[in-house]
Formats: sequence, C-alpha cells, structure tokens
Amino acid sequence: MKNIAKIFALGILVLLSSCASQQSLQEYYVDNQENPNFLIVDVPASILKLEEAELTNDQKTAVESLRKLNLLAFRKTGENADEYKVERNKVREILKNEDFVELMKINSTYGKGVVKYLGEDDAIDEVIIFGDNKDQGFALIRVLGKNMNPAHIMHLMQALEQSDYKGEGLEEIGQLLKG
Repeated sequence: MKNIAKIFALGILVLLSSCASQQSLQEYYVDNQENPNFLIVDVPASILKLEEAELTNDQKTAVESLRKLNLLAFRKTGENADEYKVERNKVREILKNEDFVELMKINSTYGKGVVKYLGEDDAIDEVIIFGDNKDQGFALIRVLGKNMNPAHIMHLMQALEQSDYKGEGLEEIGQLLKG
C-alpha cells in the first residue's frame, strides 16, 4: 500500500512539474519587466487612429477584432551578447509549443522572423510576431484581439496604410533598435 501511495505521489509531482515547466509568453513578458535590457510597451488599439480612416467593411471588422499590442524588444550590445542568446533561445522554446500555429516565416535583410497565432483558424485570439537580428537584438509583438482570422491581418495592414498613424507612441522601440 505504501508503494502505491509513493508511486501515486511521484506521478502527481511529475505531472505538475511537466505542466509548470513550459513558460508562457505572458509569463515571459512579466518576468522581464524589470530587466534593463528589455523595453516593454503595451499599446492600445486606439493609438493606431484607425477609427478616423475611411475603411471598407472588411477592414472595419478587422479593426474591431483588435484589442491591443504588447511589444517587447531586447537590444543587443557588446556587454549583453551572452544574455541575448539565452533570452532569444527562451523565446524560441516558448514558440515551439504546439499551441502556436505558424502562419509564415520571415527572412529579410533586416533579420529572420516568424508569425504565429493562438486560437482557431477562424477565431484567432493572439498573433505573435518574432523578429531577430543577430547584430541588433530581437523584438516580440503580441497582437491581442478577439475572433481575428488570418485575413484580418492583411485588412489591418491595409487599414494602417490608410490611417494617419505615423508611429506615435512607438518611438521608444525605434530608438532602442537603432542603438
């Protein structure tokens, strides 16, 4: 009987540790709020000034599904190059979680990246954009919404082109990445 109790207790410990071992993206943001190598900015959807633009019905639907953006950027310097590698690998591990569905890979002159999402194909709750430049650092953007779909991303991009938004409120990210 004691052996059964020990096996049962061990099984519960293994189950709890395996569930808790995978850090979530939200936990990663919170854990790095005080880290001076990171810049974290929460941006409400209203800052994009999309309500003032003349939008199609599809673009309006896309805008209404958007709630906010969470931006996290790590600026790489000569002093924090080792920490950059550690933090980049942590993000990559989090994004390997099978709950994240890959939408596309990005490979440009600015660096490499990936766009993933959480949710169902027709009801996306979160889009994640991860971009990495080995010389400058990385940026992680969480686009939070309700019942978004992949077409909404394209409609949002088109709506942004039509808006008067010039990047106000995001200057800190640009300055951080410029060095």
